[in-house]
Amino acid sequence: QVQLAESGGGSVQAGESLRLSCAVSQYTAQMAWFRQPLGKEREGVATIDSAGYAVYTNSVQGRFSISRDTAKNTLYLQMNGLNPDDTAMYYCAASPLRWSSLDRAAYRYWGQGIQVTVSS
Repeated sequence: QVQLAESGGGSVQAGESLRLSCAVSQYTAQMAWFRQPLGKEREGVATIDSAGYAVYTNSVQGRFSISRDTAKNTLYLQMNGLNPDDTAMYYCAASPLRWSSLDRAAYRYWGQGIQVTVSS
């Protein structure tokens, strides 16, 4: 069973930055960040495979950057230029299969989530 634990969330002002981290108990081929605003569906934000190939949802393209440190089994999400629409619970997810999908059904393992709140 793969375990994931997010950290780095919090409350910021619009335009500021945050970096989320996700510690993973073991190596997985594909890792991703999802988010779920209150009362809305969970959506894929960014995903990265073992070779470093990354895919982003359109709304964060150019503002967010996903990366992973394989030696530390840690996933990161650097979020710049935050705006109130980015307010959500952010989840780290992992899959043993290497597929660059932002579909939540593609991921078997999930963290507990961490809150990010952006005020205007």
